[in-house]
Amino acid sequence: MEVTSIPFLNQEEYSYFYTFFQEFDNSSTSTTIGENSTKRRKTDGPIMDENDPFNDTFFNTISFQETSPPSLDIGQFEFKVPSSSFGVEVMEDRERARKTSLKLESGTSANEGGSRRLWVKERSKGRWEYYNSDECPNDEFKKAFRMSKVTFNMICEELDAVVTKKDTMLRMAIPVRQRVAVCLYRLATGDPLRTVSTLFGLGISTCHKLVLEVCAAIKNVLMPKFLQWPNDERLEQIKSEFGSISGIPDVAGAIYTTHVSIIAPKVNPALYYNKKHTERNQKPSYSTTIQGVVDPRGVFTDICIGYPGAMTNDQILEKSVFSQRFNMGHSKNVWVVGNANYPLLDWLLVPYTHQNHTWSQHSFNEKISDVQQIAKDAFMRLKGRWACLQKRTEVKLQDLPVVLGACCVLHNICEMNNETMDESLNFDLFDDEVTVGGENSRGKSVNAVQVRDSLAHNLLHHSH
Repeated sequence: MEVTSIPFLNQEEYSYFYTFFQEFDNSSTSTTIGENSTKRRKTDGPIMDENDPFNDTFFNTISFQETSPPSLDIGQFEFKVPSSSFGVEVMEDRERARKTSLKLESGTSANEGGSRRLWVKERSKGRWEYYNSDECPNDEFKKAFRMSKVTFNMICEELDAVVTKKDTMLRMAIPVRQRVAVCLYRLATGDPLRTVSTLFGLGISTCHKLVLEVCAAIKNVLMPKFLQWPNDERLEQIKSEFGSISGIPDVAGAIYTTHVSIIAPKVNPALYYNKKHTERNQKPSYSTTIQGVVDPRGVFTDICIGYPGAMTNDQILEKSVFSQRFNMGHSKNVWVVGNANYPLLDWLLVPYTHQNHTWSQHSFNEKISDVQQIAKDAFMRLKGRWACLQKRTEVKLQDLPVVLGACCVLHNICEMNNETMDESLNFDLFDDEVTVGGENSRGKSVNAVQVRDSLAHNLLHHSH
């Protein structure tokens, strides 16, 4: 506190003021400051003039100090009310101030006594430590993460360079295995982030951040290796395998589109309004889509993610890069098989949709159904493994394509590594089929109609 009513002291007044406190400190009496000051003034000290302005100032200062002692800045000197332990108190105050300053600079609370920072909350990691130990059986590990320990270790090694974070002076970085495990568990079970947080001993926001980071790493690192359109050698193998299944030559894949429920977006919700799901569930339903092409093993060779649920399958196909690649002639002499949701194109085979089929048309539809079932089963395993796709997702719409893409890549890794799925995880798809146009709908390729009729005729006679 700064006192401005005290005038600046001259040399004589300062000498008297300083001598008074020095003698006062050596006094052994137990009388009060006011009594001792009065006695000293009457006996030993010089007689003070009643008109001396310093006299009133001095006693007013002593009286003020008895109630709430301030610090007086006089020139370059600091004065405090003297006591028998004045020097010790000053040293103790300075030491306390120094320790408090060090604690604040180190990021700790003054009341913690060197403990960890307030926002580092200790959480139990018991469940994850069990999963990460040799004590956890492979079957139990696979139930939690939808894959064996061998496949999990492979994914961690692939993502290590991208996912690894460095330790800091404040805390240790979360290990790569734990980061990947948080993501896989969240995708596999669809459990709330609060549950994931408890199991892995991490904060809720940290778990959400890890899921998005690992999904992005899977998309950038693993997708180029495990989800690509096959090269020429692999394409010939796929044609041969599909040919043995259906008898239809040059089939390179089966296409299917599924819907993933989402929370109604704030911007343009009508684009994501799913009419068919709403009618079936008797409540408003909003969705986004996954269009995928699979090989005979159910491995995705192409995906198109993120188009609104209000769009039909043929509209999504028309806008997809996959369709544009075929329409531009980059992929020749191959067929892709779809269901009645898709149009008949020069490269896309679909079943006959009119009534009163001939024998050859009926046989053709059965073969198409066999190929199409491979794609549908692949999507059933996709949603069965990754339960986050079975219910309305809480991921923001702009982040959702990365998460869905990661699920498709992880599905491929499991299929390629022969990771069987438990029967209890089977999931029935509810993607309503809508017939696209009629047999003579506008825009249908005349050549495609003739080729399909020829294929149907040859299948009937070849089978007999």
